[in-house]
Amino acid sequence: MINLIKKIKYFLQFFVISLFLLIFKLLGLKISRLISKKILTFIGPLFRSNVMTKANIDLAFSEKDQNFKEKIINQMWSTYGKILAEYSFIKNFKNQKLEKKIEVEGQSELEKIRTSNKPVVFISGHFDNFELMAMHIEKSGIDLATIYRPLNNHFLNPIMENIRKKYICKKQIKKGISGTKDLLKYFKSGTSIALMIDQRVSEGIKCKFFGKDALTTTIPAQFVKKFNCQIIPIHIERKKDDNFKLRIFKPMNFSKNDTLESITLSLNLFLEKMILKSPGQWIWTHNRWK
Repeated sequence: MINLIKKIKYFLQFFVISLFLLIFKLLGLKISRLISKKILTFIGPLFRSNVMTKANIDLAFSEKDQNFKEKIINQMWSTYGKILAEYSFIKNFKNQKLEKKIEVEGQSELEKIRTSNKPVVFISGHFDNFELMAMHIEKSGIDLATIYRPLNNHFLNPIMENIRKKYICKKQIKKGISGTKDLLKYFKSGTSIALMIDQRVSEGIKCKFFGKDALTTTIPAQFVKKFNCQIIPIHIERKKDDNFKLRIFKPMNFSKNDTLESITLSLNLFLEKMILKSPGQWIWTHNRWK
């Protein structure tokens, strides 16, 4: 009975989101983004995940007042809404129609990677329309593989997988033990990898994040220790006019004396810094500190 109720819920979610994506295509990006933003800002706080969102923000900003925290929550749901609308136009960001909406800082770093033929590890977090980061890296001529977490909704997941493989990054690796093996295989063959380091992972280590222990992936640190490779942080930020600024940072180089723990902490501190830059543009709904 419980499984049947879950299937019905997932199907209804699939139907509603598919309907919205179709309507968005008809309305155009600007109007769709405005409507979707309004809808998610209104209904987002009603979702069960909003409880986790509040708890996470309380933990990260314990010294801030309630108005500050509520502003972050509203901005986050607004961000969710805009991203949802943008999925209907994701292929346009890859061609010249919307390419001008993405300002890139640090393109020279990507050129160095492309011409060196040495694979690197790109790291980032779920900042605003994070899909555009991998899209731009691949579009810059870099052979890339990315890790993704399948959606729980098995009706929606095939659609998202198709969108990602077709328009964002061809080499998509499912999160898990088998996915880690695929990462090694790709990397050894010369393919750079990109992964989000801001999700809780059961196979990670406890590492400080906003001053509290958070289970954090050690995959980037393991690759550094095993291959002596470069870590390239990347960040995306939405500007007030709904254009984006994509920033590719200089490599984070580590010495032989650095441990898995020290490398992972350095990456968490970088992530923290980027979140503090625009806290309303980071996805706070993940159960990060469990």
